[in-house]
Amino acid sequence: MKIMYLTIELTVGFFLLFIIVKFVGKKIINQITPFTFIASIVLGELLGNALYDHQIGIFYIIYSMGLWAILLFVVEYLGQKYLWFRGMVEGKPSALINNGRVDYEELKKNRMNINQLQSLLRQSETFSIREVAFCYLEANGSISILKKTKYQKTTQEDFSLSIKPIYVPVTLIRDGKVLWNELKDLGFEESWLRTQLDTQGIFEYHSVFLAEWLEDDGLFVQTY
Repeated sequence: MKIMYLTIELTVGFFLLFIIVKFVGKKIINQITPFTFIASIVLGELLGNALYDHQIGIFYIIYSMGLWAILLFVVEYLGQKYLWFRGMVEGKPSALINNGRVDYEELKKNRMNINQLQSLLRQSETFSIREVAFCYLEANGSISILKKTKYQKTTQEDFSLSIKPIYVPVTLIRDGKVLWNELKDLGFEESWLRTQLDTQGIFEYHSVFLAEWLEDDGLFVQTY
């Protein structure tokens, strides 16, 4: 009897879930916004908890999932109809890099540090901040990058330019702290680093937000 009842519940839950996802749309699967991410988790929890709670019947499974689906439809409808509601639910992208410069205030506002930004850039096949003209943190936590013209792939492929050696950028100063091990691995001394900073009018390490060395492009420095 229990097997039959569980079979009926699973079948009903399966088709309810299929219908809800079909009508709500792909956003709940792709989890485009924090809201859709939470909504998809709750939807799964509603079905999972109902199936394994023997005190809950099929009616309550249908009711709970149906009510949740209606609420999702309402939110989607209001988001399409009213811009202010869409902005409140979906959020807005944040410009972490603007015109080639890291926006330190935007990083703090999104509770991010330079390490996390560099990690996200590397995951997007961008290994140096100097390559980026604009970088936006999207509502779902991913980043969108627009590279500077000279770093865009089409320039080399379209004009058949000669292939140059590829070097990995090395961060030497981060958040005002010198990464001495990185400096040593490159074979440089502190005197060399000070000279590099002096030529750019920077005389204190703690005033440097980020300093990055690239073999064929020199030292890129951004202060706070």
